[in-house]
Amino acid sequence: MINICHTSEEIEKYRRAGKILVEVRKQAAKKITVGASVLETAVFVEDLTRDLGGAPAFPCNLSRDADAAHYTPGADDTSVFGEEMVKLDIGVHVDGYIADSAITIDLSDHQELVEASKAALKSAIGVVRAGVDTSEIGAAIEKTIHEFGYKPISNLTGHGLLRYQTHAPPGIPNIPTRSGTVLCEGQVIAIEPFATDGDGKVKNASSWEIYHLTTENPVLPRIPRVRKLLREMMEYKTLPFAKRWFSGDKIDFTFRQLVKSGHIEYYPILREVTGALVSQAEHTMIVTEDGCEVTTR
Repeated sequence: MINICHTSEEIEKYRRAGKILVEVRKQAAKKITVGASVLETAVFVEDLTRDLGGAPAFPCNLSRDADAAHYTPGADDTSVFGEEMVKLDIGVHVDGYIADSAITIDLSDHQELVEASKAALKSAIGVVRAGVDTSEIGAAIEKTIHEFGYKPISNLTGHGLLRYQTHAPPGIPNIPTRSGTVLCEGQVIAIEPFATDGDGKVKNASSWEIYHLTTENPVLPRIPRVRKLLREMMEYKTLPFAKRWFSGDKIDFTFRQLVKSGHIEYYPILREVTGALVSQAEHTMIVTEDGCEVTTR
């Protein structure tokens, strides 16, 4: 087992990102009401993150009902929140050091399902320490969600966080696994249980608005318009970004060209296979010798 060392300055950036996220999450939660604009809420989250001295680590996710993750509104999205189960998933970074947290805001009168994912996250945090196997975390999550009468999403996981990397090893399962990864002191991880009253799996939907560069130093295309847009994307390194963050002529065509050339990849919306409701809870933490320091609480 290795010890992952961070300088005091790096640790402070992880903590600062967490503090910013807590304030953004608190204010954003008040915005999510029946009839409120989904696009305006996402923009509010991202703008407030910048105003408080951080930057979005990924576009604000506002996945609803059966959509478990990766929904962010497009530039022309006119939808409003209905009587839905809303997952508010926020990422903040300070100089690339990331905090990632999600809560479920229930406008649909299914509070028990919300409590299942919250309780599972609490159980998981209680297991975390240097030397623990990630399978034990998955077992704690599954046991808690089952106690509420629901199922965990088995093909979604939590993840490690590295500088400018939102989905780094290790994966943190929501179910027990035959073999896992032993956590090390100093690792930064995000645990995110998903609970559902459906089958407990997600599939890729046929729509998306979130992308990321496949490499930090791409070969620039010859077409000026495409080259210009790619240069703008390079500001985000390999962090996810939203199409609505960019403007220009033939923006949809240019994005398609960059996907086709392999310069960027998209994140499909992840949807519960039976169309059932999904709740989510997530915190970021730094693994310590005898526990963890939660940076987003």
